[in-house]
Amino acid sequence: MPLPTIVHLDADAFFVSCELALKPELRGTKCAVGGRERGIISSASYEARACGVYTPMPTQRALKVCPDLILLPHTSGLYGKVSRQMFDLCTTLTPLVQRNSVDEGYLDLGPCGFQAAAEIETRIRALQQRLWDELQLPVSFGIAANKLIAQIASKLRKPRGFVVVPPGQEEEFLAPLPIGKLPGIGAKTEAALTERHGLKLVRDITARNESQLEAIFGAGWREMRATARGEDDRPVETERDDAKSYSQQETFAADIAEFAEIERVAKRMVDELLPKIREDGKRVRTMTVKIRYPDFTQETHGRSLESATDLEAPFYPLVAPLLQAAWKLRRPLRLVSVRFSNVEEAAA
Repeated sequence: MPLPTIVHLDADAFFVSCELALKPELRGTKCAVGGRERGIISSASYEARACGVYTPMPTQRALKVCPDLILLPHTSGLYGKVSRQMFDLCTTLTPLVQRNSVDEGYLDLGPCGFQAAAEIETRIRALQQRLWDELQLPVSFGIAANKLIAQIASKLRKPRGFVVVPPGQEEEFLAPLPIGKLPGIGAKTEAALTERHGLKLVRDITARNESQLEAIFGAGWREMRATARGEDDRPVETERDDAKSYSQQETFAADIAEFAEIERVAKRMVDELLPKIREDGKRVRTMTVKIRYPDFTQETHGRSLESATDLEAPFYPLVAPLLQAAWKLRRPLRLVSVRFSNVEEAAA
């Protein structure tokens, strides 16, 4: 019987968790990282999220919805350091580790020789506990036969979630979930699909025939059907970024047509790349956005600041215009990436 050998790990409220490891007395409070010096919330505790604080949210709005919010400044170098420690602990279990971003990635347990699903679950639970014991870092895990299902599973029961989906049960696992749980379906798309087509749960997608799906999703209907069935053959990739630039990309399981959703993903990449740049003692001057259409044609657009920086704030206003300049065709996107280049050493 096949084993669930693909693991997705997702650190819970990563920036906040890193800060709370240094300030444990603040655990259980409404707190957030970011705030006044950059004007935007980078990470919020789950207590703050319950009050309506989200990422990225302007600080002034966050303070209105949560007046007793505790703002924590970014600690220089901390997040990159903890991220490396987290992934280093993962490599003690398997050499196949994909570092998607500063706070999430994939493990492939295929080379580990495990003989039973129970053995895999025991080892991942031990890793989850070790991450807490050594780093005070709460991490959620999803274990499945492919990356799509593992990622969805890891986000279902946060914080400190642990969800295992046995191979062969992918479609059954997805069927009762809201369609918004599928990658690429943002809040606006979910609302439109529900209102116009009666699609509320993932099973509503798989119940439609091919012509109905094509009428709803257009040329991307096959990909959407495959996603709703839990099909995904992407491998875990372990390549590292070019040291002369910092980049991150995301290939969507289903094409995304909403500008706001793409902008949110790109801004999240800014939030995740800049801590690594600061940790490396670098500054960057140029940001380039790349988009890719379903037919694999792609466009890029970049812009340079007058001087290099290691802060997020100067790049936030560039995200929307760069996306607009690159995304000229009114077609959904398969991939978006953000790349920082013109790297300089930070001032001593």
